[in-house]
Amino acid sequence: MLRSIFFLFFFACVMCGVSGQEMDTAKVHIKSIYFGGGSYFIDPEQSIELREWLESFDRIEQYEIIIQSHTDNIGSQEFNQYLSQMRSQSVFEKLMENLILEEAIEIKSFGENDPTYSNSELIGRLKNRRTDVILKPVSL
Repeated sequence: MLRSIFFLFFFACVMCGVSGQEMDTAKVHIKSIYFGGGSYFIDPEQSIELREWLESFDRIEQYEIIIQSHTDNIGSQEFNQYLSQMRSQSVFEKLMENLILEEAIEIKSFGENDPTYSNSELIGRLKNRRTDVILKPVSL
């Protein structure tokens, strides 16, 4: 029950303009996938959103694809590094399901290091529990 309430809160926070963020600066595009605490499971809705996002690019082969995974700072540094790597692997597998070539993908798993948001507040920790799929034109 408490876990269900947490996930509802988590997704409400994510939907407040953070989910699926896309940055068009210098033609770089970012799709974020968010996870529950300690999880590397990609829910079906985010899987569909990722597929649709990838399909929105006419010539995906003209992009370098970078997977960057993060965690919050709850748990040991070793566990968070493992969790970050598992999140990267989950997203990698989704990309492969969507016919992205393995050699086109670069993976960076940061764990709790180099957080984008402050881990001192719950909302920051929720935002740090993510993997970013970054599409960068090969010419950049």
